[in-house]
Amino acid sequence: MKTKTVKIGSKVIGGGNPILIQSMTNTKTEDIAATVAQINKLAAAGCDIIRCAVPTMEAAEALTEIKKQVEIPVVADIHFDYRLAIAAIEHGADKIRINPGNIGSRERVQAVVDAAKERQIPIRVGVNSGSLEKDFLVEKYHGVTAEGIVESALDKVKMIEDMGYDNLVISIKSSDVMMCVKAHELIAEKTDHPLHVGITEAGTIISGNIKSAIGLGLILHQGIGDTIRVSLTGDPLEEIKSAKLILKTLGLRKGGIEVVSCPTCGRTRIDLIGLANQVENMVADIPLDIKVAVMGCVVNGPGEAKEADIGIAGGIGEGLIIKHGEVYKKVPESELLESLRYELLHWNEN
Repeated sequence: MKTKTVKIGSKVIGGGNPILIQSMTNTKTEDIAATVAQINKLAAAGCDIIRCAVPTMEAAEALTEIKKQVEIPVVADIHFDYRLAIAAIEHGADKIRINPGNIGSRERVQAVVDAAKERQIPIRVGVNSGSLEKDFLVEKYHGVTAEGIVESALDKVKMIEDMGYDNLVISIKSSDVMMCVKAHELIAEKTDHPLHVGITEAGTIISGNIKSAIGLGLILHQGIGDTIRVSLTGDPLEEIKSAKLILKTLGLRKGGIEVVSCPTCGRTRIDLIGLANQVENMVADIPLDIKVAVMGCVVNGPGEAKEADIGIAGGIGEGLIIKHGEVYKKVPESELLESLRYELLHWNEN
């Protein structure tokens, strides 16, 4: 669904542009060296836009130096104190994230909007299911609902538009996956502002990935969403890996090696679980758009790996390198991983 374009530093979202991946640092933003190191690691892994918490004036001031040392746009995440939002803008934030409902009076929101407008910094208006206005929406809809989340978000958006500014991105999140999906379906019909999509507080690596993949998959498959974050309780690098795979699985992003592997069974004669994980880590930095299969036995390996560009299958003490379903060569088991890496690094020479 076509939305307006919004420029965030050197990046652009909306208007049919590719969906960009976001994450959030978990360092103390005041610790410039640690924050810069994490941002640059995330950028190398494929993060397009990074968000940093700004809970103190020192954190806002740190943005000036952080911005000098990173290449991707930096978003300042603000809660409660409008002065921090203004300071973050003054110190170079490429976008600010606020919930106008917890910033305070209309005058304070106006002050933030004026500062953003002066520098043409986009505002991400964020509303979470856990922060809905109880007197109004929870009572009106008899609890937290998708309709309530949407009404709350559009109410905040209208407030800022009435202040003369429409350089906005909307974020509506819930930890309830199906409520989140429904809310995005509703809001996509009511606004053309770009949408930042994610399942908030999704959980640990396992549960968070499952909930995010289902929720983001259902939303993105309908053409809704301009930038995404997979929220995981874990290393932010895991968020990038998951987001890339979700987009690739839906056909919304190309590039990067896709690893497929068979489940283990009684025929498996190698450490398939360990091997599959080693392969996945090994190929992360190889810029090929191909499919690699990791198979546990030589019985079904060649056939099951037919759809892959290249694959490996383990035997007793030896393994097979398979190309397009045909056995290419046999190697000792101890050399299987390195042989695969060699083939991948020389892929374009074949």
